[in-house]
Amino acid sequence: MIRNVLGSAVALIGAAAAVYSPFQAWYDGRHGSAYRIQDLFGGITTTKAAVAGSILLPFAFAALLTVVGVLLRSRMMVALAGLVTLGFAVLWMVRQYQVSSSLALSSNGSGLGQGVANALGGGVLLLVGAALMNGRGSRRVQQQPAPQYAPEPAPVPYGQDPYTQDPSYAPYAQPEADTATFSSSDLPPELTAPDPSPSPPSPPSPPSPPNKD
Repeated sequence: MIRNVLGSAVALIGAAAAVYSPFQAWYDGRHGSAYRIQDLFGGITTTKAAVAGSILLPFAFAALLTVVGVLLRSRMMVALAGLVTLGFAVLWMVRQYQVSSSLALSSNGSGLGQGVANALGGGVLLLVGAALMNGRGSRRVQQQPAPQYAPEPAPVPYGQDPYTQDPSYAPYAQPEADTATFSSSDLPPELTAPDPSPSPPSPPSPPSPPNKD
């Protein structure tokens, strides 16, 4: 957030300097607003241009890009505005050098003026402002995939195999209890003979009295 504010402020200062530069002296006291826009492509002439058709036009376009870029927090638009400002300032210097063969700055006020410095400085500030900005910063919330639940199996009818779904399959029948009857005559004699119970022991006989004869 702080970087966006700082970068926007620097970019707006650069755009203001670029727009103000055509109203200053560019070369030998001649203002930038006096140069026609077509002179940048066909060569510098002495014909004075209207303000709307002067080199103010590309700088105003760069300032508009800067304002929109700051509102949208678009680093690309602000950087493009800086490139437009620098590009037209350098293009003017190339055309002016072809005419005067010199781009020196003299102490008597001839040569390059303050307007060129403001245009170049404004373009540099626009690029610096674009570099300082963080941009919009897309905040994408990672959506967690919805949990996949297995469909519930359909109820299996009674008598149908739940694995093979074979209608001809029948569950195992419970074995019936063996209710066959039998008589004791079918058993071996050892098991049917009565168990002889032991006779109780006879009590001991009392001792006979001694013979007195």
